[in-house]
Amino acid sequence: MQQIIDRRLAGKNKSIGNRERFLRRHKEQIRDAVKRAVEGRGIRDIAQGEDIHIPRRTISEPVFGHGQGGRREMVHPGNKDFVRGDRIERPQGGGSDGSGSGQASDSGEGDDDFVFHLTKEEFMQVFFEDLALPNLIRTTLADTPEFKTHRAGFSSDGTPNNLHVVRSMRGAIGRRIALGSESRRELARLEEHLLRLRGESDTPARRHEIEALERDIEALRARIARIPYLDPIDLRYRSRVRTPVPTAKAVMFCLMDVSGSMDEARKDLAKRFFILLYLFLTRHYEKIDIVFIRHHTQAQEVDEHDFFHATETGGTVVSSALVLMEEVIRARYPRGEWNIYGAQASDGDNWHDDSPRCRELLQNNILPLCRYFAYIQVVEQEQNLWYEYAALAQESETFAMRKASEIDQIYPVFRDLFRKEGVAA
Repeated sequence: MQQIIDRRLAGKNKSIGNRERFLRRHKEQIRDAVKRAVEGRGIRDIAQGEDIHIPRRTISEPVFGHGQGGRREMVHPGNKDFVRGDRIERPQGGGSDGSGSGQASDSGEGDDDFVFHLTKEEFMQVFFEDLALPNLIRTTLADTPEFKTHRAGFSSDGTPNNLHVVRSMRGAIGRRIALGSESRRELARLEEHLLRLRGESDTPARRHEIEALERDIEALRARIARIPYLDPIDLRYRSRVRTPVPTAKAVMFCLMDVSGSMDEARKDLAKRFFILLYLFLTRHYEKIDIVFIRHHTQAQEVDEHDFFHATETGGTVVSSALVLMEEVIRARYPRGEWNIYGAQASDGDNWHDDSPRCRELLQNNILPLCRYFAYIQVVEQEQNLWYEYAALAQESETFAMRKASEIDQIYPVFRDLFRKEGVAA
């Protein structure tokens, strides 16, 4: 008998199954609590656990109770003050919902909210569960390909759990018929001849012939009985083969404006957006490249540390970042093999003659290569770059743009840009 031992690590006095059922049952309350928690913490503290408060009335279990009407006799232990027919008044003052509202009182009762601690992994799972890269498709085989197992007929070798009983029995029946058909025909002929001899007159020659026929019949029956009911050559096993399947290889280009018009507050908004994007991509996708590009009058590809912490600044030529992005795509990321995405953050302030060129670069060079391109403006006031991009957004379904001028707008805007298809806002 097979035995399965669950060696997954679990905390003391905790049940993984019950915990997962609880998360599924109160999914909506937990999702709302996570959204409230995000608004009250710093962007660098996103990837942490959280204590979730759920009202007790939402986790109460169903119970059976007595309906209205009827006559019931009940004995209340410790009753020394009341007799039958007395009316008990409701206690005065005090709250009954556990919220702490109202004046202090020596009467009344209530329940505190249920506090449930989400681990870091559970918190991040709820945080990003309904987000995805738009229009992601499987394009090519990766360096380490993924394999898919599928049925490939039957084989004569395999493991017992893959044994196909019906196919094996069908083969056994065919083998028995093929090996025993000639013997059965001969047996039927001899039995018919024996029956005819027994109906004729009894003579010593007839008796000798009958005995010989009986010996032949017994030998044929023994030969037929020796044909095995099920032979190892009859066994057929389900055959499964592993074939490599295309994998979704994606690259995200992060373009951030670090010009002089981007003060620390605006840079902080842009960094918050890109930190969310970075957490989202690295958590949900194993095979994804992230290219960081900073720009003022000139664009430069940098690493993660310099992208978020470098202090270089200057004038503003947004098109320099788009030109560099196109060069990197054509050099390292062929469109037929990669899902290409772009995310750009800026205050919209650009050299006036450069904004039309940005729109032209996006429309003619960048968007035809991209699955999706998102632009976020970190100021409320609309400037020349915003107007150019707004005209482009009306023409392209793969281009989206939003504003986020306050810290509390970053998360809603991010979710709006990367919400899964079919998920309500």
